[in-house]
Parts: sequence; structure tokens; C-alpha cells
Amino acid sequence: MSIISLKVNGTVHSLEVDPATPLLYVLSDELQLRGPKFGCGLGQCGACTVIMDGKAVRSCITPVSEVKNAAITTLEGLGTAQKPHPIQQAFIDEQAAQCGFCLSGVMLTAKVFLDQNPKATETEIAQALSGVLCRCFAHVRMFGAIQRYARERRS
Repeated sequence: MSIISLKVNGTVHSLEVDPATPLLYVLSDELQLRGPKFGCGLGQCGACTVIMDGKAVRSCITPVSEVKNAAITTLEGLGTAQKPHPIQQAFIDEQAAQCGFCLSGVMLTAKVFLDQNPKATETEIAQALSGVLCRCFAHVRMFGAIQRYARERRS
């Protein structure tokens, strides 16, 4: 066990954990965050995605020891119920959520991609999201919300 300091959603936390513990477990078990989800445990489905220093990262395969000095943002850190982040608002406006299991991965992956590629085409956006799996088939509405967010960023 080691004392590890993490900056999550703007707040610094000092936690005593095994350095090999996946970041996802620290976020969910120690910090009680519910945005990132355990899906496949192999970094393949995207349900556990968080933003780490501006990059979309699969937290289920990222040991907490690799996170030192990084700024981590989860879905909870984007906005609030009273003032949602524009991508969250786009999902609300498009009624794009269904079960909610993959939402964190979809939103955070899309946000990071569009932050880095503000003029991305629909095809490029679809390709960027191809690694985030959704089993309830809400992709059409989600893609509509992401396109809305992209348009609003450009204007």
C-alpha cells in the first residue's frame, strides 16, 4: 500500500491504495464516482473512459501508479445538474441517453476528440467513437447529440 495523490474533477485526494490498483476501482470504490463503469475490464468497450490530461483513457487498465500529477476528469466533473457541460446539454436536448451505461465513455471520448479536432467530419467522429460500445442501440440519438455539440462549438 502507498499513499497516492490524485487530482480528480479539480479536487486533490490522498488515498492509501495498492499502486497496481486500476484507476477505475479507486474512482468508484474510494471516491464513490459513478460515471466511469466497469464493462469488459480489458480496455476494449470504453465504459470506463475518463479524461486524463486532455486524453481519453481507459481507467480499467490504467494502474493508479501511472496517474501521478495528472488531472483526471470524470463525467461528474464536466458539469452539474444545474449547469451541464455543453456536451451533456446536447445529450439532454437530443434525449440521447437510454440505459446510461456507456454514456460516460461516449461523452468523454467525443469531447476529447472534438477538442482536438473541432472541424471533424461526421465520418471522423464516427471513427473516433467506434471503440466505445453501446449495447442498447441508442447510437443514432447519441451521434445526433455529438453532432449538435460539434456544431455548437463551431458557431
